[in-house]
Formats: sequence, structure tokens, C-alpha cells
Amino acid sequence: MTSVALSQPSHAIGRPRAIAWWLLGVAGLVFVMVVVGGITRLTESGLSMVRWEPISGIIPPLNAEQWEAELEAYRTSPEYQQINRGMSMAEFQAIFFWEYIHRVLGRLIGLAFAIPLAWFWIKKAIPTGYHWRLVALLALGGFQGAIGWWMVASGLVDRPDVSHIRLAVHLMTALFILGGLVWTALDLFALDRNADAQPAKMTGFSLGVLVVLTIQIMLGALVAGLEAGYAFATWPLMGNEFFPANTPMLETAWRNLVDNPVVVQFAHRWWAVVTVVALVWMARKVRKDHRMASVAIHTAFGTQFLLGIATLLSGMNIVIATSHQAVGALVVVTAAWGAHLIGRREPA
Repeated sequence: MTSVALSQPSHAIGRPRAIAWWLLGVAGLVFVMVVVGGITRLTESGLSMVRWEPISGIIPPLNAEQWEAELEAYRTSPEYQQINRGMSMAEFQAIFFWEYIHRVLGRLIGLAFAIPLAWFWIKKAIPTGYHWRLVALLALGGFQGAIGWWMVASGLVDRPDVSHIRLAVHLMTALFILGGLVWTALDLFALDRNADAQPAKMTGFSLGVLVVLTIQIMLGALVAGLEAGYAFATWPLMGNEFFPANTPMLETAWRNLVDNPVVVQFAHRWWAVVTVVALVWMARKVRKDHRMASVAIHTAFGTQFLLGIATLLSGMNIVIATSHQAVGALVVVTAAWGAHLIGRREPA
């Protein structure tokens, strides 16, 4: 008897398993990019490259003359003039390194996506219905590069640091791409197992959990951009109070949730509890059918919660703070996995 898979036209099935593994490989690169982005921010390296050169920028300075030209360009920036005036070449090279690696990784991810995509397309290996989604992920990746420069540019005019709002947009877009890559890979693995499998649907429950998680990620990015983590290095109280009574408040109330470091840190602390409850609920819903996914969700958010506390208590130790951002990306991955399991509709 001919199997369902063999009865399908080859152009309909394609090579879903190979494409799924490729997407997970790209997701791994995006994860590394998020980690390096965190290091770049924590080492205050993000404004060391004051030009956006998508093609020629991949070649670093190769001799003393080129290094001097790069440093001279940096001397025109507000960060150098207001904070780092008199910086030595060795000090400049240290911050240049992380921003350079961050940008090169971005180009590498673009190539790691675009070239295999073209190859799979030419070979007619992409299953029917997935072409548009892969192109959308590629376009979103290119847009993310533009968002990155939009963020950096905000720190090259008057202020010696990037806009915390643009930083939040940049991080949230990266994590959205990460989640999209994982979700699409999971759809393709399901298609490989069963040629009649349909893409998973986003349920109302899963959407609610992901919205809660998105708010927490946004608050975390605002904490990072405002350097609000330095406001209070105690937990669970802020100093000796649940909320500091003498906190200066901005005149427009809603702006405090975006621009006031104390309020943003407070919101990030306690919205984390709401996020934990939502993720516990999700983990319990998937436990019966996929215990490993449930364990992964619990492990990711539990570790992330503890790292958040440790980051505060350590006074923003760079290793702990970077780990906090890295595990945050893993929380997104496991939440996407859980949402996909809940929304998957495969024929029996």
C-alpha cells in the first residue's frame, strides 16, 4: 500500500526536515547575536562604530592608520566628547571589538538565511505554503538590521547613549524573529512526520501568555536602556520599601512606565510574577502530551527569575546580566514551543 507521504507530489512535500534543521541553525545564530548584543550594551560598546557600512564595514581596521581614522571618527560622537574624552587606542579597540562582532554576526545571519533559502527554492525543496513565510522571515531580518542602525543613530546626535525605546524595539524584534524561526521549524518537523499535518494555530490562550511575556521583555529592555537596574540593588524590597515613596514622578502618568527608571524597575520586578504564573499555566497544559516541553518551560523561566534577582543583587555583574539576557531568549524559545504544541492540529 502506498504511504500518504509517497502519494503526495514532490513539490508539495519538499524537504521539510532539512529546512527545519537549517532554521534551527539560524535560530542558534540569532541566540548568539542576542547574547553578544547584551555584552555590547553592558560594556557600553554600541556607539564605538559611528558609520553604517553594510558591505565595506565587514572589514575591520587592519593597520595603525586605519585604526587612527576609526578613532578619529569616534571622537566626533557625543559619547567620546561627554564621557570618554582622552580614551586611549587600546581602550577604544576594546569597545570596538564587541560592536564589530555584533555587526558581523548580523551579516553572517543574513547570509546563513539567504543563501540556503535560494538553494532550497531553486531545488524546489520548499514545501507548498512555506515560501511566503520564509521570505517574510528574511525580510524581517533585513529590517532588523535597519532597526539596529536606527537605534545606534539615536546616540550619535546629542545624547551619549541610545534611545531606550529604540533598544527595546531592537531586542523585541530579534526575539520575535527567534520565535518565528522556531515555530516554523516545528511546523516543518510535523510535516516531515505526517504529510497531511497542518501548520499549528495560535490559540487565544497561547496568545495571552505570549502577550504577558512580551510585556515583560519590553520592560526588561527598558530597564537595560535606562540603566534602571542600578536604581535599587535589593530584592524583594526597593531599599526598605515595596515602592520608594520619594520617587520623583513625571508629569504625564503613563510616561513613568517608559521613562522613569524607578517605576520601570518596579514594573519589571513584579510583572515577572505575572509572567511566571502564565508560563506555569502553559507548562501544565502541555505536560500531559509533552513532558519534555513542560520541563523546558519550567527550567527556563525558573532560571531566568533567579538570574533577574541575582543581577540586581550583584550590582549588574556583567556575567550574570548577560546570562539573564541569554536565558530570556531561551524563555522565548520554550514559550514558542509550548504555544506550538497547544496549537498543533495533526490528523490522527
